[in-house]
Amino acid sequence: MRASRLMNLVLLLQARGTLTAAQIAAELGVSERTVYRDVTALSGAGVPVYAEQGRAGGYRLVDGYRTRLTGMSPTEAEAVFLLGLPGPARDLGLGELVTAAHLKVVAALPASARAVQRFHLDVPGWFSDRAAPPLLAELATAVWRDLAVDLVYRTATRRVLPYGVILKAGVWYLLGRVGDDLRVYRVDRIGALTVTDQPFTRPPDFDLAAAWDERADAFVRGMLADTIEVRLHPDGVHALRWAVEPQAVTGMRVTGVDEHGWTRAHLPVESADVAYTQMLRLGPLVEVLAPAGLRDRLRVAATLTAALYR
Repeated sequence: MRASRLMNLVLLLQARGTLTAAQIAAELGVSERTVYRDVTALSGAGVPVYAEQGRAGGYRLVDGYRTRLTGMSPTEAEAVFLLGLPGPARDLGLGELVTAAHLKVVAALPASARAVQRFHLDVPGWFSDRAAPPLLAELATAVWRDLAVDLVYRTATRRVLPYGVILKAGVWYLLGRVGDDLRVYRVDRIGALTVTDQPFTRPPDFDLAAAWDERADAFVRGMLADTIEVRLHPDGVHALRWAVEPQAVTGMRVTGVDEHGWTRAHLPVESADVAYTQMLRLGPLVEVLAPAGLRDRLRVAATLTAALYR
């Protein structure tokens, strides 16, 4: 354990330059007293680490010194794909592996190539719950080990072969096989999970990204199962993308434009209830022509709203 920490300390100084004891302690998850002892041990072992005094001081390596201890273990190499996603890596129970792999990759790069200091990927959307689903790490273990899981989803218990987990817009999903079908489950809606000792072998040609894209597209197509007829003000055509799904905008079928510039179109929607809320967002920039029931609901809402401002 200490040998690994000492190596990480050297790699950290090699990658970041001068660091204070407090900064090193925070990065390695140890006390400042431990940092002092580790620096003394490194110096005694011949590693050219020294302290700089003053306000901008701290510990650093002699200019030009580079350790060759940057080889990755197999498990660290497997975690490389999560280097830019420290939050999701922690959620999956891979935080320590990714931290170690990150240090080794950064230490091996010249300073000019360290994009991590210039670009940062923050996955969750605004105002979303950043807490990881409680069963995610256990599920990730089953995915890594190719072990079947028994899970409770809604009211049913299923045995699932977990092919992979996907992070989409801050939400974790499981893609797994049940019998002959590939199915998708929201991880935060799994009520209970048991990792079994039943191993499975995934198809050699299975591509997780391609399989997810196919099911995501099918989900969106299936979700927009209804259609409404609308007239859109010229400004409403531009505002539409803020009110409905992107797939609804691209799937809209224009049937004509009148002399006032209003566009008549058939717009795919999830349901009349969802469309009611979406069309209210557009206010006077849209007129719903059909179905009649939706048009009547919007007329009542507009009348009641107008009465409030008299």
